[in-house]
Amino acid sequence: MNRWHAARMDSAVHRAQNAAEINQPSPSAMHQAEALALLRRIDQRVRQQLAPQATAIDQQALYPQAMLRGLGDDGAYAALLPAERGGSGLGLATLMAAIAEVGAACGSTAFLAWCQSACVYLLLHAAPRAELQTILAELAAGRLLGGPGLSNAIKHLAGLEAMRLRAEPCPQGYRISGELPWVSNLGPGHLFAAAAACADGDKLAFLVDCDTPGVQLNAGPPIAGMGGTRTLCVKLDQVLITPERVLAEPAAFAGFIRRVRPGFVLAQAAVGLGIVQGCLDDILAANRRDGEQNRWLDHSYDELAAELAALWREAKTLAPLAEAGQLAAPRVLRLRAKVSELCLRAAMSAQLHAGAAGYLLSHPAQRRLREASFIAIVTPTLKQLRREIHLAEQTQPA
Repeated sequence: MNRWHAARMDSAVHRAQNAAEINQPSPSAMHQAEALALLRRIDQRVRQQLAPQATAIDQQALYPQAMLRGLGDDGAYAALLPAERGGSGLGLATLMAAIAEVGAACGSTAFLAWCQSACVYLLLHAAPRAELQTILAELAAGRLLGGPGLSNAIKHLAGLEAMRLRAEPCPQGYRISGELPWVSNLGPGHLFAAAAACADGDKLAFLVDCDTPGVQLNAGPPIAGMGGTRTLCVKLDQVLITPERVLAEPAAFAGFIRRVRPGFVLAQAAVGLGIVQGCLDDILAANRRDGEQNRWLDHSYDELAAELAALWREAKTLAPLAEAGQLAAPRVLRLRAKVSELCLRAAMSAQLHAGAAGYLLSHPAQRRLREASFIAIVTPTLKQLRREIHLAEQTQPA
């Protein structure tokens, strides 16, 4: 193991210990050991399987399907599920540490791991239907892959855009039509969650297989990065959704979104936290070679590392609140905005610390610049976060 891998392993163990300690008010020794063992498994998989593929994922749009399934084998997604639902009960904080460990090596794969985790989280809180519970177990194990197509619904609820999907009741359930321009982690044999509006203005959330008749997946225009995330345009033409695939009926829709969104957004923040850790690794490597000149740069390793540690402390404080349904939205939105801002600063700093090498397409700092930009523009975008935070502050009593 070289010095870089040794440093990565040390940081993985440290984050695993922190996740285990904060994940429960009084975690047992067994609980901490299980969380630490999970993070060790993921660190090994990242080093052996993911790190050698990071460039191909970024530049050749390689979809890391085996890695995503492997994370399921390791137990990453099942951390969200209590033991009585077939999971490990390690919790959201441990899942976040797992996603961040992936993100330190490859932001695209970490985002895909978040997509998979988001599907698990949605089904965990969905209507208690037998078919959904079977699908939940398959998603948590990584045997079935999918993405959350709720960006449009979340923006609609924030007053930013109209609903793109329409639902028409029929004797068999609902017929869904419309188009979603950006849904990730899709492909043959995959599934995705989405939301549609009924004629009376009510809304429902549902789950649909990519192979369902009437579902068409189309490639979008070329994007600057994250090409390996299978982000596609989805068109639905009179797609039948049976009652067994409805996550939330119209009467329960608003409460369902309120319940899942804090944990949904918090887990997404872990992608950015991992990217920042990767930037710190790049800065550390650059400082070993050129530390004397790098001390004149803004945003030093120590400064960025301190900010990252503070965000981790906040995230791990919020995680159990989100799981319990006790987390007010503004708190998690503020954290998510801070993660976006830190990502952008850390990525630029990593490139500057690397010097001319950081301008090479082959250098990881160049990739992390695009990954950091993605974190700031993926839903919820930084501008959407700031808008919602401002509106929440305006409505708070003096």
